[in-house]
Amino acid sequence: MDLLNKLRLSAGNGPNRSVAPMAAAGGRSRPAPGNPGPVAGTARTCESQELTRVSNGLKELLWNLEGLGRGTLLDLGAAWQTTLGFFIERGFRVSSEDILRSWKDFLAKEEASLRESAGSGDNVDRTPAGRAARFMESNLEYSPASFDAVLLWDLLDYLEPSMAKLTVARVTELLRQGGVVFALFHSKKPEGFQRYRIADSNSLQVVTAPVLCPAQRIYQNREIQDLFGRYRTMKSFVGRDQLRETLFIK
Repeated sequence: MDLLNKLRLSAGNGPNRSVAPMAAAGGRSRPAPGNPGPVAGTARTCESQELTRVSNGLKELLWNLEGLGRGTLLDLGAAWQTTLGFFIERGFRVSSEDILRSWKDFLAKEEASLRESAGSGDNVDRTPAGRAARFMESNLEYSPASFDAVLLWDLLDYLEPSMAKLTVARVTELLRQGGVVFALFHSKKPEGFQRYRIADSNSLQVVTAPVLCPAQRIYQNREIQDLFGRYRTMKSFVGRDQLRETLFIK
């Protein structure tokens, strides 16, 4: 467990979760959803080199969230203070859960468990689908329809297909009707590993970071549509840097 998950201001609902405090907001307000968990995370410092890119997908996301008031947002990447602060200033309650880091730790424990149980004849389902189901038993534990928006980043490219499918299904359950998912997809296998944080309302910072998990799959349009088949709208923006920004509206 990293430092982010050890530091907490009050009791939470489980590990690997952080929630930024509610800030004052104007505009339209909505009834409070199921509690996503009252834990606050700490800021991350820059891990390595970074560059800034214009993000039409971010602009579209903000347009869809405009006037929401006291909304809720789930960030499934690293908890950067710049990203948390950006949405807090707009009146959002922000929860952060670094799923890819949790997945890496989970796989390491699974491998150790497999070595220990070799030859014992245990009946644990070691298939990719079985691993994904066990992972979800202790992750993304929020009330249904808790969030107005989810930052998925390029998470799906690094998860096993079975895990990616289950992740999209769980995120869909957590999203309110009319909620928005912001995701990134690589058009070819990435040469390195990157993290993302919001620079301003028009751009993202792309941060080169140590590899957590190798890329598992490069999704084609039809495969993406199948993954998000329960969403009524999909809008994509293709950049020159081999990244496709996509918004899904439930």
